[in-house]
Amino acid sequence: MTEDHGIYGAPSNPREAFGRALRDARRQRQAGRLSQSDLGRLSRTSKSTISRIEGGVPPISSHLPELFDQIFETDGQFKRLYEEVVNQSFPAVFRRRMALERQATAIWEWSPTIIPGLFQTPEYARALFRSGYPRATEGEITNYVRTRLTRQELLRNDAPPDVRLVVCQSVIQRRIISRDAMREQLAVLITQGGRPTTRVQVLPLDAEPHILMDGPITFLTAPNHVSVACVEAFRTANIHEDPEPVRTAMRAYDDLTGEALSSRESAEFIRKQMEKL
Repeated sequence: MTEDHGIYGAPSNPREAFGRALRDARRQRQAGRLSQSDLGRLSRTSKSTISRIEGGVPPISSHLPELFDQIFETDGQFKRLYEEVVNQSFPAVFRRRMALERQATAIWEWSPTIIPGLFQTPEYARALFRSGYPRATEGEITNYVRTRLTRQELLRNDAPPDVRLVVCQSVIQRRIISRDAMREQLAVLITQGGRPTTRVQVLPLDAEPHILMDGPITFLTAPNHVSVACVEAFRTANIHEDPEPVRTAMRAYDDLTGEALSSRESAEFIRKQMEKL
């Protein structure tokens, strides 16, 4: 047993499992064994990157698993292993939510406090992590940010989910980073809101009271059309699956979208806020 692996040499975490699977596929390829340099060339990366991945050293670029599956004809094996790597990078309490998010066909979010992770820029995410984890090292903060940004890959898929986002007006007006960085963050909201599968709306401060005003909530709808509601608080996450309460909350969300500015009005509101910065 080596110090890099668990008992009897078995990989002790998903990253090591990915690395071992890649090494085995490279060495046992039916069409002929590949060197790390060969695989680097075929996957449009470098020998050092392949060596690092096989050694379990992060990160793994998100486009590589699909390329590895194509090269080794492994029918999605590396994609599945990569999903485990991503899932493991989240705190345990959030892992199920992240797994559900990656499989969702629809994601509806309401946030009265911050811009949600699926839409955050690196600087915005870094500021939140610095305030939330004051004792974390710069390296740890960087890893947290990288993990959060990994979530956004699902928006760039060939078949992205239907995404709706409603944020409170105060979220747009609250500047937690520099003026230039906040303008960049708001620009991302406008860009994402212009995608055919994404709708971004702003809820005015004078909107009618609603049952969701207590805190953020995310609805995730699976391919089988079953929806769950995820409610997060201070470093905790609860997933509500009872159909009736979830339906009630989703009806409230529909009412919320009716109270919010339209997509066009929301984009204009965000642009005006950018001009004020």
